[in-house]
Amino acid sequence: MDLSIIIPVYNEQENLPYLYKAILDVTSSMNKEWELIFINDGSQDKSLTILADFASANPENVRVISFRRNFGQTAAISAGIDHSQGDIVVMLDADMQNDPVDIPLLLDKLSEGYDVVSGWRINRQDKFITRTLPSRIANGLISWVTGVHLHDYGCTLKAYRREVITGFRLYGEMHRFIPVYANSVGARITEVPVHHHPRRFGKAKYGLERTFKVVLDLFVVKFLNTYAGKPIYLFGGVGAILILVAIAVMLFLLVRRVWFGVSVFDSPFFQMSTMIFILGFQSLLMGLIAELLVRTYHESQGKPSYTVSQTINLPETYSPETESLT
Repeated sequence: MDLSIIIPVYNEQENLPYLYKAILDVTSSMNKEWELIFINDGSQDKSLTILADFASANPENVRVISFRRNFGQTAAISAGIDHSQGDIVVMLDADMQNDPVDIPLLLDKLSEGYDVVSGWRINRQDKFITRTLPSRIANGLISWVTGVHLHDYGCTLKAYRREVITGFRLYGEMHRFIPVYANSVGARITEVPVHHHPRRFGKAKYGLERTFKVVLDLFVVKFLNTYAGKPIYLFGGVGAILILVAIAVMLFLLVRRVWFGVSVFDSPFFQMSTMIFILGFQSLLMGLIAELLVRTYHESQGKPSYTVSQTINLPETYSPETESLT
């Protein structure tokens, strides 16, 4: 299989016919063996019925995975990757704001020797205050923290070589950080300007609250990429700094007690600020440790972050947590 196109779907019944036609128009002009994988992420409208019709009409190319409930975009993308077969994996949204006509552009850029090609929505057609501005801030923060400089992490339209997106699992809102994980294994990354259209049907599934989730996930990504193999550098370093700070403060209090006769225990401000400071670090570190424990739990058992209720046109495989319909 040359190409796998992965599309998460959540309540997009009006957009799906237009999206499917646009993809067929694009793929018909490419001399590649391709598959189109739709992941129905617990849609409550007629999306699954429409997707089943696509699969019935084109069983050779269209596959459908349907979740039991809404697990989120990251889990949907993870499921698409797990069940895909293509040497190249392309992802895009189902809302028709990404334009399938840009897929050949991404593939041409991959042929130049890159491993990851990210779409860049230069003329983004979203509300500036609630969507575009928070996204720009998040993109700048992610680029600064991770060292992987992209203008548009939030653009789902991206193309990957399979070998750079295997070997790790995705949780939370981690799908936007796939280029960071790919970079950690030495992938060559670039970006190209792509089209972006206003949403015609339905409504956006995300708001400002997603920005806060991304920031929290950024802590995890930074930790996993920098310290997962040597956590003692972080935990030991923080512990050493705190101990040195504590010793320095105690020396200051000792000097003040000896020279000025001021009691060490008369100032509650120091005690309160110290406790809050330590508790804040403990909370952060416990969260990072918990992230490692979650990954150990899932990966040691080969346990996915989603549950599939049925599959269409996929090879039948046994799993106690899935029910396959082929």
